[in-house]
Amino acid sequence: EVEFVESGGGLAQAGGSLRLSCAASGDDGDADAIGWFRQAPGKAREGVSCMSDSDGSTYYADSVKGRFTISSDIAKNTVYLQMNNLKPEDTAVYYCAAARELNTGWGSKYEYDYWGQGTQVTVSS
Repeated sequence: EVEFVESGGGLAQAGGSLRLSCAASGDDGDADAIGWFRQAPGKAREGVSCMSDSDGSTYYADSVKGRFTISSDIAKNTVYLQMNNLKPEDTAVYYCAAARELNTGWGSKYEYDYWGQGTQVTVSS
């Protein structure tokens, strides 16, 4: 069982930056990957980024490539999402999640077994 607590969300202006944190507790030794997802009002939850637990490979949605960076601090058991050059369309609730095993692809929410409670990111134009 893994539990996550996200933080770092808030209000930013277009072009600004925010850094989200996802602190994990519990036994995450069997996690294959840690991902960030987001869900805007009336839209489906979509994958934003993912980091493989085995080799540290990172993956990004096309919409955030070059602007967002996923990283981790093993000592703190925390995963981060640095978000730069924010756009109004980045407005959403952001969730971190862990997958015991990725089978069909990192971007599918159905691959993930544990979820945080989410943190709101609002970007004004």
